[in-house]
Amino acid sequence: MIAVEAENLKKSFGDIRALNGVSFKVKKGEVFGFLGPNGAGKTTTVRILTGIIKPDDGVVRINGYDVVKETLKAKESIGVLPEISNAYPDLTAWQNVMLIARLYGLSGRGVEKNAVKLLREFGIYERKDTKVRGFSKGMKQRLMLCMALISDPEIVFLDEPTSGLDVQSSRMIRRKVLEIADSGKTVFLTSHNMEEVNSLCYRVAIINRGRIIAIDTPERLRAKVGGDVAIEVSFGREVRMEDAEKFGDKYVIYTTDPYKTICEIVDFARENNVRIVSINTRTPTLEDAFLKLVEVKK
Repeated sequence: MIAVEAENLKKSFGDIRALNGVSFKVKKGEVFGFLGPNGAGKTTTVRILTGIIKPDDGVVRINGYDVVKETLKAKESIGVLPEISNAYPDLTAWQNVMLIARLYGLSGRGVEKNAVKLLREFGIYERKDTKVRGFSKGMKQRLMLCMALISDPEIVFLDEPTSGLDVQSSRMIRRKVLEIADSGKTVFLTSHNMEEVNSLCYRVAIINRGRIIAIDTPERLRAKVGGDVAIEVSFGREVRMEDAEKFGDKYVIYTTDPYKTICEIVDFARENNVRIVSINTRTPTLEDAFLKLVEVKK
């Protein structure tokens, strides 16, 4: 079953074309990653999917409901964790959660029991009667996730859920994402944290300049980089190394024959009278694939 479907989405803001024919499908029960450089169209796409803005053209269906024509029914099945806090600072944590529950038409002992469960699960029950104004960023993020989940949504949209958080809060949220998926619900995740996307997502879509340039599993996207091994090397001074990608003070070479490539690097260092500061081998990462695909599609 398809939980989220975008079909030929187009959106412009004045002379700027934000989306130019975006299409994809998200299956029920999967964690779907949505990646792209700044200004690529991620935020615009998510705002259309969640019914905040309307597309100029194209259709979005949430659980089969047209977001534009059947907005209320579509929104009833989603929960949203925005990147920027939407909790009211002068309300307590409990009041914020109950407010969202009432907006969904929920009340009674059942919803209160669920609120207690969520607040305990995210470690903020003891602060439920404290105004949010005094919360740390990590506590606000955990509270917002409680607010997003209070209606027991079938589809959860998470925008940079662990950005700027401490390790404990990040792990807590990642664990909850996997629990949500294991329960048969769908998670739509946008993040700049490639390691997080790689570990959580079943499939990943990459958007660049308003177009989808790739949709696949993290493993298959990594395979598109080319080469079985990535070799990172840094030198004692600035050099020019052909057939290598430069990242900061390091060069990266993708190869299927690491022994031969390392020998060539050593020969290069000798010929140029330059010292090798460090050299490491690793398998290509999702970040490698992302950078390669975005660069190719420029």
